[in-house]
Amino acid sequence: MDKRPDEVATMFDDVAPKYDVVNDVLSMGQTRRWRKVVVEAMDVKAGQRVLDLAAGTGTSSEPYADAGIDVIACDFSLGMLKVGKRRRPDIDFIAGDATRLPFADNTFDASTISFGLRNVNEPKKALAEMLRVTKPGGKLVIAEFSQPVVPLWRTMYTEYLMRALPAIAVKVSSNPDAYVYLAESIRAWPDQDHLAAWLQEAGWDSVTYRNLSGGIVAVHRAVKPGAESGPAAGAKALAAHTGPVAKLRRNITRPAR
Repeated sequence: MDKRPDEVATMFDDVAPKYDVVNDVLSMGQTRRWRKVVVEAMDVKAGQRVLDLAAGTGTSSEPYADAGIDVIACDFSLGMLKVGKRRRPDIDFIAGDATRLPFADNTFDASTISFGLRNVNEPKKALAEMLRVTKPGGKLVIAEFSQPVVPLWRTMYTEYLMRALPAIAVKVSSNPDAYVYLAESIRAWPDQDHLAAWLQEAGWDSVTYRNLSGGIVAVHRAVKPGAESGPAAGAKALAAHTGPVAKLRRNITRPAR
């Protein structure tokens, strides 16, 4: 399943023209609902500045632009960015590596990444980079595929990922092999509590998450510390949370569904 960053970028370039349509088909229309929850969790206002990382064709950036929010759509796939810019020339699309963001410290009022963190070669480094470019007191919202919480549902979902999803992709995608890779990356991705631990290790505060669709997707939220941030805060948080994830659960508040 492992791919080099350039191989992943090329893969996304290939699927860019039909990416949003295929996602709607494979998620049975749930993608739009998941993205709406992300926008609500961000709770940003007109005049604020938002980083939308792994923005792809900009579908996730559109609600912010439409609300008068200064949104930067950043992605490592030039193919995705070109499709997005043709469709929404009013949005700023910027090519960038999530582990080396091309932005100054404390630039954004809020940062978000939807269904892209698991495709970053070093996801923990990306979390630290988002901390760096977000202003003290600013928010982070992550939507990512996760682990269904009911065992039977988890089994059914895994079967869909590894059997039905590639079969559907053959019919609707220009690069079906890409969706085999994506299915495998979802299955291998850590569960909700492990991602929460990563956020705390990176230096984020007030980490919470909400399960959607029975845990198929989890929306994590966090806040950049106001008084102390950056590498020092990350090292401090890491030292404070070295125990097993089972212990960490007690430190996480889960919003009502």
